[in-house]
Amino acid sequence: MYAMIVAGGSNDANRAFRTHIRAEVVKIFITVVLFVLALALFQSASWLWLILGFAVATLAYWFSLLAV
Repeated sequence: MYAMIVAGGSNDANRAFRTHIRAEVVKIFITVVLFVLALALFQSASWLWLILGFAVATLAYWFSLLAV
């Protein structure tokens, strides 16, 4: 979704920054909605482990970028 919003591109720095912020907000909103949906559909899922697993996976991704 982020890529679809930002794909238009712009030479104006202010417009590009606003587009980036809008895309980040949409991405975070979709992530939260999907977490709520997953916890609503899978009653046996533990919200703590779901969030912790997401955080660990995200940190592993960012730390792997440091090694490149």
